[in-house]
Amino acid sequence: MLSKLQIAERILSLESFHGAPELVNEVWEHQYGNNAVLREFVQQLHLKDVSGKHPVYLPVELFKHHRVSCEPLEELIFKSSGTTGQVRSMHAVANASWYERVSRIHFERCYGPLNDWVILALLPSYQENGDSSLVYMVDHFIQYAKEGSGFVLHDPSRLAALLAELRSLKQKTLLFGVSYALLDVAEQQRISFPELTIMETGGMKGRRAELTRSALHEAIRNGFPDATINSEYGMTELLSQAYALDGKWFTPPPWFRAVTVDISDPLQVLETGRRGLLAFTDLGNLDSCAFIQTKDIGLVDEHGRFQVEGRMDNSDLRGCNLLYV
Repeated sequence: MLSKLQIAERILSLESFHGAPELVNEVWEHQYGNNAVLREFVQQLHLKDVSGKHPVYLPVELFKHHRVSCEPLEELIFKSSGTTGQVRSMHAVANASWYERVSRIHFERCYGPLNDWVILALLPSYQENGDSSLVYMVDHFIQYAKEGSGFVLHDPSRLAALLAELRSLKQKTLLFGVSYALLDVAEQQRISFPELTIMETGGMKGRRAELTRSALHEAIRNGFPDATINSEYGMTELLSQAYALDGKWFTPPPWFRAVTVDISDPLQVLETGRRGLLAFTDLGNLDSCAFIQTKDIGLVDEHGRFQVEGRMDNSDLRGCNLLYV
């Protein structure tokens, strides 16, 4: 059996998930042996021959009521955004530098070196709640980005002035923004900036009615007519992110596999292209649980990309990129 350090390095060196079956089994054995929550959940199902090849996906709700971890100590605790009265999910992160590497490697695979970008972050509600994995990630990116990067207050006129200055320099700029805050800017300002990429992270936080992703992007484009609009999929319970460069299909990192499972039988994995509950194998979750079943409804294509089309009825709203149909 490989050491955890060997497993970690092999995870980050993967070029495709197709080359990962033995590695997935190593992670499964490590987590089944060290994660009491995962082990108890599997044992309660009374299943035989469970392995990384045919894993059991842990329901994401268990992060709300249990410490889902293989390690006794953590360096960080991330919490979901939630709304008033909701129980917030908690993800104990044993190694902060591991999260930084996982998030940075895939971002640069999709967008190139961080130091080519000015990165701005319009994430007021995430900052207000605290303990946000998104805020931590973007703050880490800003440290490697060009001078002028940083968090901006929820002030549309101030942001417009800042973007106008960057536009005059023709500086490639990436704006991470929560949906409602981006819409506030788009309704009050009209900014022509071809070198701007907007990364909407979803989340109305109860401030506005939920929109489909296409409607959201159309509304944002009213204020940013020639910007590129992308989407980020991330959640407290996963250390990896996926990016939709076309605004529709999310591309995960090579150590991440998406499948759909039957809504009425989550142990049944569906064929590619069939709509169901999204479930993920995220080897970035090496120290917690890599096998997660969400409440998000979507589908997966033959290239391993996935779409998010909505959320199961009666599921909690939260601040990741999940928009109702």
